[in-house]
Amino acid sequence: MRELITLQVGQCGNQIACKFWELALREHAAQSKRLQADDSLSSFFEVGDGKSSVTSGLGLHGGQHMPLKARAIVVDMEEGVISEMLKGKLGGLFEQQQMLSDVSGSGNNWAQGHHVYGPQYHQKLLQRLRRAAEACDSLQGFFLLHSLGGGTGSGLGTYLLSMLQDEFPGILRFACSVFPSDDDDVVTSPYNALLALQQLLEHADCVLPLENQALQDIATRLEAGKGGSAGRPFDGMNSLAAQLLLHLTAPMRFEGPLNVDLNEITTNLVPFPRRHFLLSGMAPFQPPSARPSHPGIMPSFDQMFGAALSRDNQLVRVQPKQGMYLACALLARGNVSVGDLNRGISRLLPTLQVAPWNPEPFKLGICATPPAGLPMSLLSLANNSCVGATFERMHERFAKLYRRRVFLHHYVQYMPAEDIQAASHAVTELIHDYSTLPRCYLASDLPQPKPLGLSFL
Repeated sequence: MRELITLQVGQCGNQIACKFWELALREHAAQSKRLQADDSLSSFFEVGDGKSSVTSGLGLHGGQHMPLKARAIVVDMEEGVISEMLKGKLGGLFEQQQMLSDVSGSGNNWAQGHHVYGPQYHQKLLQRLRRAAEACDSLQGFFLLHSLGGGTGSGLGTYLLSMLQDEFPGILRFACSVFPSDDDDVVTSPYNALLALQQLLEHADCVLPLENQALQDIATRLEAGKGGSAGRPFDGMNSLAAQLLLHLTAPMRFEGPLNVDLNEITTNLVPFPRRHFLLSGMAPFQPPSARPSHPGIMPSFDQMFGAALSRDNQLVRVQPKQGMYLACALLARGNVSVGDLNRGISRLLPTLQVAPWNPEPFKLGICATPPAGLPMSLLSLANNSCVGATFERMHERFAKLYRRRVFLHHYVQYMPAEDIQAASHAVTELIHDYSTLPRCYLASDLPQPKPLGLSFL
């Protein structure tokens, strides 16, 4: 087993992480033989007593003992979310020495989180990172959970990424980043998101963008299908993000005939270092209150395959079939065969635009253990040029404020104004990189990307 350390930063990052830990423990409790803690837990948890019950660690069935400790660093510059988390049923899952909080918050200001709290807490953060790393036998990567719209998640979260690049240069840096919606209620979110995006471009090995509006649309659709009420279903949105992490890391936690780890994801799906933003789509989705599904209402695998790559099931508002696929990973769980995946690929491939140098862009993975309550699932991770439209919308929102210098004084008191211009330029170049993909890949005189070494089965 290879370990992953989770960095949950800011209000959004901690709320997603709480849902992830809850669902992960329930999944292990459902799959563990005789409900005993086993080696599959060691990727995300330190197991204090291998004979202890997973369900008692969850606090299920009246149990209170917590033998498991999350491999996590919990950071927020406000105490509210962390205090609430510690009072809940998962409070015993976290070590006190792995937590870091303040009382004043970052004021929804990226610059305050990055340039004030980052240097102020640098040594304390470094101590927690080293302590967590020393507890691992074979550390594979760090997983940052945060949002780009606020101050702590965007500013201090990306500061942590730069620290990881300096202190652990050989360890993978993944980021699960929640992008703000167009009507976000944080008025400074366009600045925060753009500045954080530049840092993700420079310091992350792989980024899984999630968009608030896409998550809300899917969660609302699921609740409507279950007869639930409308509104802003934050619990459902956090559950969707947690399900993505569960499916992505399932091959590291459970056995399978064709398991894929995070190193293979970066090797196969990131042919160019700057273009490391992956679209994610899943099928089927589970509402947060879902009970085990009845087999009669489950879609067939072919239906699930089509849904996972459809526009409606993407966790970012994009049109995948209008963009060019550089590479795509299909990670199945449950009773799924390679033949099932190849059948879906053969039907889908003629409808896609793919890079000429990679005509068969699919990487396949199969984990034998299905999600709790479902017989099977499918996660699609795609490096697709259409993600550039998301960055373009983000930059347009930034430009509307920056042209009039609205709220700019909140940032220049902590950082040079030239750094904001540099971030705008970097994001503009990233948008250009994605928008010119079809033309540049057809030009035979341009240098070719690094070999991907994909598995074609």
